[in-house]
Amino acid sequence: MSSELDQLCINTIRMLSADGVQKANSGHPGMPMGAAAMAYVLWTRFLRHNPKNPKWPNRDRFVLSAGHGSMLLYSLLHLTGYDLPLEEIQNFRQWGSKTPGHPEYGVTPGVETTTGPLGQGFANGVGMALAERYLAARFNKAGHQIIDHFTYGIVSDGDLMEGISHEAASLAGHLGLGKLIYLYDDNHISIEGDTAITFTENRTGRFESYGWHVQSVEDGNDLPALEQAIIAAQNETNRPSM
Repeated sequence: MSSELDQLCINTIRMLSADGVQKANSGHPGMPMGAAAMAYVLWTRFLRHNPKNPKWPNRDRFVLSAGHGSMLLYSLLHLTGYDLPLEEIQNFRQWGSKTPGHPEYGVTPGVETTTGPLGQGFANGVGMALAERYLAARFNKAGHQIIDHFTYGIVSDGDLMEGISHEAASLAGHLGLGKLIYLYDDNHISIEGDTAITFTENRTGRFESYGWHVQSVEDGNDLPALEQAIIAAQNETNRPSM
């Protein structure tokens, strides 16, 4: 069960995202509205970050690989205290704003990487998880865990259709990147209609064959189930998780 406060927060993310798209008369409201619950659980109960110090070296990384849903990320950044005032939300997709149509690294505080071309963020996240492992091996000493963070991401059907995500997923499984956790928004919607017209393979089987730990949450609005799935993913230290 979720509390009234949880639902208020989730609906605030949804409506802020929809309002930003409506104000611009351009953008993608569906993905932010559909993925708001999973993003809320991740950002409020798991993601370690500091809005006052976005470059804190040992922060968890979050990658919105489905970059067309950028208003979801901007809403989260605004509501969690980053330097992204409401005026910037109102300037979504406008020239010179901090809220471009797709997230851009170096433009918006808290954006870890530029995403937009589907599959790119998926691969970027694999690189971030690999960097975390390398830095931990290089600098951590007994009793001094300087580097110890997760890389999280939200990926879409479109991301998993791209060849670059296949290559990166294979590498992540081969390397056993246990600090990599992706939430897959399987919403069955593409620009042409239902994803079933082109995309019918067993994604669970595909990622398991790559060496990933795969779980399924049937209802993307079931907050306890989402929370338990992320906990299970964190506890799987030898495989990346989907």
